[in-house]
Amino acid sequence: MKKPVIFATVFTMLMLLSGCLYPEDQLNQNQIPYEDQIAAVQNSVDRFREDSGGLLPIKTRDMKTPVYQKYPVDFSQIAPKYMAEPPGTSYENGGVYLYVLVDVEDNPTVKLIDLRMSETIRDIKTRLNVYKASNGYPPYKDVVAENVFTLDYKKLGYKEAPQAVSPYSGESLPFVIDNKGEVYADYRIDLYKKLNEGKEAYKAGEDIRNVLVKDSPFVPAFSLPYTVNEKNEPVFLNN
Repeated sequence: MKKPVIFATVFTMLMLLSGCLYPEDQLNQNQIPYEDQIAAVQNSVDRFREDSGGLLPIKTRDMKTPVYQKYPVDFSQIAPKYMAEPPGTSYENGGVYLYVLVDVEDNPTVKLIDLRMSETIRDIKTRLNVYKASNGYPPYKDVVAENVFTLDYKKLGYKEAPQAVSPYSGESLPFVIDNKGEVYADYRIDLYKKLNEGKEAYKAGEDIRNVLVKDSPFVPAFSLPYTVNEKNEPVFLNN
């Protein structure tokens, strides 16, 4: 057999073998469903907590930090002793999720924040700063609730209103702005659906966002507090 023929035959065999082996060989962290990665992080957090006498592997955050962003997992405290490295879906390893803890006092539980939402908020705030530098105030459009407004996005240079993909329903969520100039995702669509399921009973004045957290791996990050009105509908909670 001539050398070119041998080379072609070997090359073809290698390509076939690599085609067979590629999917299994590439089953790295980024391809494992995030439920498995959450379970792995939860196990590591639990073991760390047990070994440290109740301490949690979290990064220090200011007390004013919103509750669902206040307790990010500090992977430097649990890797490589409790897990080889941060999950591939984690921000620390090039992913789009921030791993956080909720219910830290009673039952520290690992949840996720989709950081792609924060990128959109960052872009809105950048444009807001440019607009306010020339006009002195944000381009408010409608009053949604006390100290909560929508924005005139055309004045910020958008052709269409920016939106976020809900981690709960997959629907598009609008953004709102408060009187301090902070931008938030509006989860009322998701909250309305959950409340209509009738599994939980809430009172006016009570923050109802936990209804989204209980049955989901995600937290309603970058959100204002919500409560219910007399019709059991989600409304912004005035602090």
